Amino acid sequence: MKLHQTIFFIAVIVILSSCSNTKHLGADQALFVGSKEKIISTANLSSSKKKSFESELHTLVRPVPNSTILGARVSLAIYNMVKEPKSKKGLMYWLKYRVGEPPVLASNSALEKNRLVLQNHLDNKGFFMDSVIMDTTIKNKKLFVTYTATVGKRYTIRKISYPTDSSILAKAIHKRAINNKKGILLRPGAPYDLDRIKSERERIDNKLKNFGYYYFSPDYLIADVDSTIGKHKVDIDMRVKKETPAYAKLPYRIRNIYVYADYDIRSDTSLKSAKSYNGYTIIDPKNKFKPVMFSRALVFHKGELYNRNAHNLSLNRLITLGVYKFVKVRFEPGDSARTLNAYYYLTPTNAKSIRLQLSGLQKSNNATGASLSLNWLHRNIFKGAERLNISINAGYEKQISAGFNTSILNAGAQADLYIPRILAPFKFNTNGAFVPQTKISTGYQFYNSTSQYLLTSATASYSYIWKGNLRNENQLTPLNINYVQPQNITDSFQHILDSNITLQRSIEKQFIIGSIYNFNYNSQTKPNRKISNYYFNGNIDVSGNVLGLITGANANAGKQKNIFGSPFTQYIRLEADLRHYWRLGNKYRSFNSRLDAGVGFAYGNSQQMPFIKEFFAGGVSDLRGFRARTLGPGAYYAGNPLDTIVVDQPGDVKFLLSAEYRAKLFSIVRYALFADAGNVWTLKDDPYRPGSKFTGNFLNQFAIDAGAGLRFDISLLVLRLDVAFPLRIPYILPGGEKYKIDFGSRDWRRNNLVFNLAIGYPF
Repeated sequence: MKLHQTIFFIAVIVILSSCSNTKHLGADQALFVGSKEKIISTANLSSSKKKSFESELHTLVRPVPNSTILGARVSLAIYNMVKEPKSKKGLMYWLKYRVGEPPVLASNSALEKNRLVLQNHLDNKGFFMDSVIMDTTIKNKKLFVTYTATVGKRYTIRKISYPTDSSILAKAIHKRAINNKKGILLRPGAPYDLDRIKSERERIDNKLKNFGYYYFSPDYLIADVDSTIGKHKVDIDMRVKKETPAYAKLPYRIRNIYVYADYDIRSDTSLKSAKSYNGYTIIDPKNKFKPVMFSRALVFHKGELYNRNAHNLSLNRLITLGVYKFVKVRFEPGDSARTLNAYYYLTPTNAKSIRLQLSGLQKSNNATGASLSLNWLHRNIFKGAERLNISINAGYEKQISAGFNTSILNAGAQADLYIPRILAPFKFNTNGAFVPQTKISTGYQFYNSTSQYLLTSATASYSYIWKGNLRNENQLTPLNINYVQPQNITDSFQHILDSNITLQRSIEKQFIIGSIYNFNYNSQTKPNRKISNYYFNGNIDVSGNVLGLITGANANAGKQKNIFGSPFTQYIRLEADLRHYWRLGNKYRSFNSRLDAGVGFAYGNSQQMPFIKEFFAGGVSDLRGFRARTLGPGAYYAGNPLDTIVVDQPGDVKFLLSAEYRAKLFSIVRYALFADAGNVWTLKDDPYRPGSKFTGNFLNQFAIDAGAGLRFDISLLVLRLDVAFPLRIPYILPGGEKYKIDFGSRDWRRNNLVFNLAIGYPF
């Protein structure tokens, strides 16, 4: 459609949505369109606090109004326009009840309940004996409600007291939770907050649980609040309830630890085949697992006080071993006073699995082919939860175009061994919730283009993987080897390479031997309701530093050194990817941003970064208004921006900024509006690519795009379709023509509208 037709179509949808929202409602019905919460303070409450409390109150109002798109209730309009289907199946039912939304109505009783909920919430926050009033407005059968809370001075805590008797429990509360002052949530002078009182009870319970009080509960603590002392202050007396049972007031020690290593519901739970190992009683009749595996995974030890942290750590470590599909623990009183027996019931998953995948392909360059991959996995190869994964792949393509006839054959194999401990000459602390791993990998690939060249690649690496907690992961690869060797280059293809430096670099000889460290942090790994969440991935990649020192290599001085007939590479590569996820109201609406920056320095035995370690711009999860790996570097453009695309334009420096608004459209369909900015550059002048060097003028070489997309979220995966176009280009068009946006031009749309189909969110 032309631009004016598109605008007209959107306008018609919006008008129809507005008209059809209320015409099906009864005479005494009104569509609930939203609420506003206002706080009027008589005690000089700061504006930021007012907004914070108003935002809290708004989240408590029910029901939630119908969803809107650009202010129009499209889903409600669809619900009203589709007639009631005769069956609960079919297109009409899906359209009315999956795409559409029934009208959200609000009764007087529901609105009054909201008022009481808001009043109670303010009471819980320390605004005692204040009032919330409700005012409703109905216009054109649309109801809007305003809740106004008039509050005075907020009550604060004057004094907090804890149990003072001479019991073992009272002494433990003071010693373990109060005396060191660390983490106490209730302090004199702090505002009264019922949620913080509840959290303080849970904090005390957690402290006690870590020192043997297995049977204690937060419900055994009661907080008496005295608000009659005047001057908007309260006293809080935290004490143990009289009805607390005697066994909950005492600490317990671990007596015996039983591990059923191969358990199912039909298992014999007797101890006939039990073995003792390092204080654990292990029942494994078929000897599927080495006993040492449990001494590494379990944190509990015989004779120690019960500890909730050790309890949870042990469960997490057993689960992350990857050999069990069900892990359960039960504690029972031991055969002596104040002791517990621990029973671990571990149900193994299938030790072996195999997956075969066959696929066909048809490319736009007239290439047709097929690929085959075979993956074999053993989760317990050496009976200590060691995981071995072997994959084999092969593919064949045939391309016939304008007299050009070539066949491409590629094949390879990869083996990855994960060992659930650190194999290193140094000591490593393994008391975390996740079992650290040593990863050993090796692989070989070859790519044979019959009319052009043969490329072989061999890789090997030795890595350590460990997690400090659920949110972060570290991976240190002290040894990483990648050897790439081109062979059998035909004369005709060599002629092409001589005139295309970028293509030449893409198949150059490479020998990379170095170390890599990667750190990842993701606050969303553990589900939460925070407004802001963060993701960070940092990577340091160093190659050839030791070899460079040993050999004294210096390519710039003509002292380039070889290993196995190839010059080894020397470089330092740094990259950081920072993302921010900002929730707007409900879980479906968010504003998300990303900063991705990197730089690579070649030195010593190398004059430039290896091609596979350089940065590229453009693509489905990058600058989406530009085709994959075609942008830059800098102000350079390899092809003709109007009709020729040349891919794989590497750079030494990358800077990318992205922002995206996401919201729910209907059912499983989400939509997004986004913009990206950035580019790649070289650190040195490149005579083959003028304008590519990174300078202080780099901001003027930023490419900027914008677009919109749909995401189909079916839980298992997210299918994404984006369309984007450039807002600003960093290069000069042929003839010095100035870039301009022209949706009405067919040629402009053909050259500038970029459609991206991908799996998963871009960031």
